[in-house]
Amino acid sequence: MALDLFMSLLALFFAYLIRFDLRAEEELIREEWEILSKSIGVYIGVKFLIFYLFKIHKGLVRHTSTEDMRRIVSATFLSSVVFALLGVLRAKFYDGFYLIPTSVLLIEFLASTALLLGMRFAIKLLYMESMKNKDVNDRVVIYGAGISGLITKRTMEKDQTVARKLVGFIDDNKKLAGNRLEGVNIFHSSNLEKLIREEGITLLIIAIQNPDNEKRKKVVELCLEHNIEVQKVPSTKSWINGEFSTKQIAKIKIDDLLGRKAIDLDEEKIGKELKGQVILVTGAAGSIGSGMVRQIANYAPEKLILLDQAESPLYDVQNELYAEFPDLNFEVVIGDIRSFDRMKNLFQTFKPRYVFHAAAYKHVPMMENNPSEAVLTNVLGTRNLVDLANETGVYKFVMVSTDKAVNPTNVMGASKRIAEIYAQNANRKGTTKFITTRFGNVLGSNGSVIPLFQRQIDQGGPITVTDERVTRFFMTIPEACQLVLEAGTMGEGGEIFVFDMGESVKIMDLAKKMIQLSGLELGKDIQIKVTGLRPGEKLYEELLSKDENTLPTHHPQILKAKTREEDAAQIERIDSLVDLFNAQDNLAIVTQMKKIVPEFISNNSLFEKLDKR
Repeated sequence: MALDLFMSLLALFFAYLIRFDLRAEEELIREEWEILSKSIGVYIGVKFLIFYLFKIHKGLVRHTSTEDMRRIVSATFLSSVVFALLGVLRAKFYDGFYLIPTSVLLIEFLASTALLLGMRFAIKLLYMESMKNKDVNDRVVIYGAGISGLITKRTMEKDQTVARKLVGFIDDNKKLAGNRLEGVNIFHSSNLEKLIREEGITLLIIAIQNPDNEKRKKVVELCLEHNIEVQKVPSTKSWINGEFSTKQIAKIKIDDLLGRKAIDLDEEKIGKELKGQVILVTGAAGSIGSGMVRQIANYAPEKLILLDQAESPLYDVQNELYAEFPDLNFEVVIGDIRSFDRMKNLFQTFKPRYVFHAAAYKHVPMMENNPSEAVLTNVLGTRNLVDLANETGVYKFVMVSTDKAVNPTNVMGASKRIAEIYAQNANRKGTTKFITTRFGNVLGSNGSVIPLFQRQIDQGGPITVTDERVTRFFMTIPEACQLVLEAGTMGEGGEIFVFDMGESVKIMDLAKKMIQLSGLELGKDIQIKVTGLRPGEKLYEELLSKDENTLPTHHPQILKAKTREEDAAQIERIDSLVDLFNAQDNLAIVTQMKKIVPEFISNNSLFEKLDKR
């Protein structure tokens, strides 16, 4: 308070100097002091009272903010108003002189405000500089010169425990290049390599909330090439009161490199089909099934039925729906699609109009060792659902299949192809429209390669890759679920829709990038071990067999596969396959599968001998 009053007196002195053009005569000064001396006590008293009422002395100076500025400006303005009113009273009722001349009063208001604010910000800056770690560990570039980038800069500056120097911003907007943001230069993203070379950049922080995937990928690839660490700002959902801490700035994940341009969906058509409908999702606790549930919940169905036999994961999905969709009418059903009676009860009770069938066994090596279980779930389970859908008049039945069903080299892929055949054949038997969707590996799904690699990295390695030549197609869970919905609404029955998976990714390259993104060095911090192909595993995945070709649809990322016609004898063979379960004869089961799917040629499997007969 004493310092604030001293600054105010200094402002008053400065105002008088300005009034007299800094060169007043001694006699004039004496006259002015004669007038002012009678009111200086009032000046100090008014200032003290108003400053105290506005509590401008309560703010922590090192954390001065716009709220403190507002209070100070309000206090000095009110003080000037009070001085003006008291001046009028003095002139009229006391000695004919104003408390403070009007010109001095105006100058004093501006000078007092400037000094009070300036003092606080000067102390704040000195404090921040004194707390800074002088040893700079990272030279940083922020990708994105928008609001998020600005907040990132301020967050970095607040955290004095982190030894980082901000070299500049980069942005894809050419109009911003050459400008400054709070004194920091903005460069076009095409100049990143030059910045890395000339400024010794060690860290890039992605501060764009919804970046263009291709541009982001290009920037990250360049950083990895030069061994630059890449981090990203958290989603705004995790910000608290519009802010985040530097501890929330995390390393970029491999998903951010493999993700592609957002898919443009026909939201209106999807909403029109699904709104107000009873919808069943099988495998609702799995990666794709739970993703489907989240997508469908946005379209306000009349009732959403979640079916799965995995109790604990289904419980987690249920709690998530309670939190995120409090108005959603949904039912959780524990059940096994292999039980016809249980499924019949479900269909008769809820009478679903749409069925999205995502329940399946999917792990290739495990199904190679357990063919009877692959048939029981993927074939019999699908047959149960397909038959009941036709029997109860389901409008559309959308089956989630896999690229491993194409020219299958393993039991799992063959079982899914047989399920496709059965669903396609059923399309000709009733009013239900049966639609199949095929896609490749899904990023982050249960049991997929990326979570496996991440666990191995966390454990110090080694990372296990089956073969240096192995490639796979990848798609994000939301992307896959959106395309299933789009295909399901556009389908008229009997189609197999194939999704554009983009370019295949070499698994060895994927492992190397994940090592780099983790801040480790291959060969020094962690090793990659080649273990050899697992039973039934392919080197390269396909989305179409050699007997199929595609037709375009209204969506550029969805194609329609033209498949061969399957005769009625195939259904008899499928029924015979299911009957073989009781015998538990793996060779007999796989032999029958190969009769149904002639292109099923086993690879790296004990069932290869069946192909040599």
